[in-house]
Amino acid sequence: MLLYVLRRALAVVPILFGVSVICFSLVHLGPGDAINAITPDNATPEVIAAIRKAYGFDRPLPIQYFDWLGLVLSGNLGTSILTGRSVAAEIVPAALHTSVLAVCAICVSLFAGLAMGMLAGFARQRWADRLVSSFAVLGVSVPHYWMGIVLVAVFSVKLGLLPAMGMGPATAISEFGLNDLKFIILPALTLSLIPTAIIARTTRATIAETRKNDFVQTLRSVGLGRRRIIWHVTKNAAPAILTVSGLQIAQLLGGSILVETVFAWPGTGYLLNTAITTRDLPLLQGTILVLATFFVLMNFIVDMLQPLCDPRIVRQ
Repeated sequence: MLLYVLRRALAVVPILFGVSVICFSLVHLGPGDAINAITPDNATPEVIAAIRKAYGFDRPLPIQYFDWLGLVLSGNLGTSILTGRSVAAEIVPAALHTSVLAVCAICVSLFAGLAMGMLAGFARQRWADRLVSSFAVLGVSVPHYWMGIVLVAVFSVKLGLLPAMGMGPATAISEFGLNDLKFIILPALTLSLIPTAIIARTTRATIAETRKNDFVQTLRSVGLGRRRIIWHVTKNAAPAILTVSGLQIAQLLGGSILVETVFAWPGTGYLLNTAITTRDLPLLQGTILVLATFFVLMNFIVDMLQPLCDPRIVRQ
């Protein structure tokens, strides 16, 4: 087990290095200039050159990358061009807001997705299976932002039951109270739609495939009860379900630009959208790097949890 953990941990290092290279390169390959975005139209070339030198944008890209990587490794993600605050100070509150939204969406996705997938997997070719399969196809086909707009139009504009956007009077998640929970219902439901459909579809397919194995027939032939058979089938299907569920959880915790923008939820997705539109390169790089790093680490955690469901994975 220790060798398995070390092998997986060592594999994370080159992945994180590759993530940093891609993150830095893609941001600089994009159109536009961050310095021109913050300087007035009447700024002289000398002033623009001085600002560019102050931020290090006058140096070759490889040198800029290693300078930036050195700062990142020391815990400094840089300074936002737009606000003048540290990138970490901008990301931390946004990440907390996204985490609260994601936890709500995760609870909905896991509960609904696993329940529907297991129901369909153990009831193949019946009405429950067809209903869940139809929902799964619809769920992965409907865009997040469209569903968010529909929910706002129905529950906020038409019925007036739920607020359309924002966090309410709270300016930080520490001020978020029970009366403000109504602000999170629509964005959480919207954010959970696609993960719920994917988890349900994966759970249904994995359980249906596991039920075809010979060991299930053996369990039936020795007179094992239905509940015990369901338990053994679910246990054998758990590694694949856990992998997909872990990826969906990582995506939810990373936030969604479209969902958070539609509902004006001040999370990492909303922050990323702001950084893109304002060409705030340090903020854009820092936000992408944090989200990508979290995604890689979440995959590592899932890899560590899989042997608990199937010890055979360690010996592979």
